[in-house]
Amino acid sequence: MEKEADLLLADVKEKLQFLSLLGVGFVTRESSAPSLEETILGCQRCPLARTRTHAVPGEGDKNAELMFIGEAPGRDEDIQGRPFVGKAGQLLTKIIEAMKFQREEVYITNVVKCRPPGNRNPQEDEIASCRDFLLEQIERINPKVIVTLGRVAASFFIRSSLGMTALRGDFHDFQQIRVMPTFHPSYLIRNEGNKELKKMVWEDMKKVMAFLGKK
Repeated sequence: MEKEADLLLADVKEKLQFLSLLGVGFVTRESSAPSLEETILGCQRCPLARTRTHAVPGEGDKNAELMFIGEAPGRDEDIQGRPFVGKAGQLLTKIIEAMKFQREEVYITNVVKCRPPGNRNPQEDEIASCRDFLLEQIERINPKVIVTLGRVAASFFIRSSLGMTALRGDFHDFQQIRVMPTFHPSYLIRNEGNKELKKMVWEDMKKVMAFLGKK
């Protein structure tokens, strides 16, 4: 019986090889599992799925050495399905370019992938629902540096009671990746006249540039 099974298996392999040589395209494997982006786009893990227009997985170079992580999509991001495309996104793009990168060379995402109603801060259960998505993105991209934008994103990686002014400016470590917390671009916009805030963010980015060998 075992010998017959071996002969049958050998015969099947021979036929498959022959069909492959002929270029027959109907011999296929089972359909592949959905990608991480597809899983995020269809996610129903928390109530935000019922109020969103689009989930926002993230975008950029999936082999980037530099990753920016904000807290959650806003109104413009929810409409377009892309991260940081509103006023805060335009400022972030300027910061990225000042760091001698193009936006396409870095990866940009958020801790939470759907817009909280009224642009409120994400709640703990919403962050927990998206946690595995972000961790998998980080594992796949494996950046050298993560820049967190704002307190919510910083708190995902750094347990501290310090406010952003005290927390920013120093590298922290997360799974052998350097993490630089800094202010969210929307905070800079709300405090547009505060030149000191802009200076602090630029000092933070210069440390990131130095670590990555950007002069």
